[in-house]
Amino acid sequence: MRVVDRDDHIQRLTRGVSYTIAPVLIVAFAVLYPVPAHAGRLFAWNIAPAMTSMVLGAAYLGGAYFFVRAARASAWHTVKGGFPPVAAFAALLGLATIIHWDRFRHMHVAFWLWALLYFTTPFLIVWVYLRNGRTGRPISTGDALLPAGVATVTAAVGVLALGTGLLLFLTPAVAMRIWPWPLTPLTARVLGAILCLGLAGVGSLLDRRWSSARLPFQVAAIMLTLMVVAGVRAHAEFDASNPLTWVFAAGFGGLTASVILVYGWMERTR
Repeated sequence: MRVVDRDDHIQRLTRGVSYTIAPVLIVAFAVLYPVPAHAGRLFAWNIAPAMTSMVLGAAYLGGAYFFVRAARASAWHTVKGGFPPVAAFAALLGLATIIHWDRFRHMHVAFWLWALLYFTTPFLIVWVYLRNGRTGRPISTGDALLPAGVATVTAAVGVLALGTGLLLFLTPAVAMRIWPWPLTPLTARVLGAILCLGLAGVGSLLDRRWSSARLPFQVAAIMLTLMVVAGVRAHAEFDASNPLTWVFAAGFGGLTASVILVYGWMERTR
C-alpha cells in the first residue's frame, strides 16, 4: 500500500489550474465592474442592470485573487477552503447556462469562454481538491485557531448565504418578486450561485486554523467591499420601498466591516 506524503505541498496540477483560471476572471472583472453600462455588449449575455453586473464582477475579482494566491501558496491547508465553494459556484453557473441556453450570444467569443469555463471548471476543481487534499497537514497543537464563537458565527453566515443562494437558484420567480433590484430568471440564478460561495464560511467549523481561514477572509473582504461600492454606485436601481433594500444595505455593510475587523484582530493576536 502506497504511503501518502502529508507534507502539505501544493501540487503542480493545483498551480497549473489556478494560473489558467485567474487571467480569465481578471478579464471578466474588467468587463463587468468598472463600466457596467458597456457589459451588455461585451459579455456572453445581455447582463443588466448595472448592480447585477458589478456583483458578478466582484465575485470574479475575489476568485482571481484566490487563484493567484493558490498558485503561489506553499501549503495546501492555507488554500483548500476555497475549492469546494468555487466548485459549487461553477457547477451552478454551468447548470444555469443549460437552463437558459437561449439567453446567451452563442456566436460571441465571450460565450465560448463562458461555456468553456463553466463546463470544465467544476470537474477540474473537484479533481484538484481530491488529489491535492491527500497531502494536507492535519491540525497540530501549535496552530493558531479561530475562537469557537467566531467560527460558529462565520459558519452561520455561510449557511445563511448558502440558503439564500439556493432559494434564488431554485425559485427565481419568487426571487424576482422580492429582490431589491430588478432580476430575470437567469440573473436570479447567477446571483444565487454567487451567494453559494458562502459555503466557504461553513469550512471554519471543520478547520479552525487561522492559517486556513486567512485567505477566505481576504477574499470575502475584497468581494464584499466591491459589492458595497457597487450598491452606492447603482443606488438608483434599488427599490426604496422594499424592506430588503435596507436589509441588504445594513447586512452587507455590517458584514464587510465585521470581516475586516475580525481579520485585523486575528492578525494582531495570532
